[in-house]
Amino acid sequence: MIIDLKKLGKSFKVAFSGVKIAIKEENTLRIGIFVSITVVFFMFYFPLVSVERAMVVFCIFLVLSIELMNTQVERVTNLIDSNHNPKIRMIKDLAAAAVLMSIIGAGIVACFIFLPHIINH
Repeated sequence: MIIDLKKLGKSFKVAFSGVKIAIKEENTLRIGIFVSITVVFFMFYFPLVSVERAMVVFCIFLVLSIELMNTQVERVTNLIDSNHNPKIRMIKDLAAAAVLMSIIGAGIVACFIFLPHIINH
């Protein structure tokens, strides 16, 4: 068989376990989920076209995914050196900057999509 469904199922189980851990332990991810739920509410409140809805969903998952990657970088670097190593601080700052850039980009997309509806409402 080309696709091993047993391995695929195990991969999904592991991935959802990671999501569960992140929701339980990461405040920034919980904030991101709260903001995402709010955005989804407005996505259905305003008469958006399919492409706009797709862009909103893409931005939500992009920001949350990059936040998860940032969490991973923080945890790995903490295992390497939990002291205040300036090189590790730089790595963490760069990972946090990736989250910031995704949030800024998602915010700009949200402005393009939602502002015309808010102004005309």
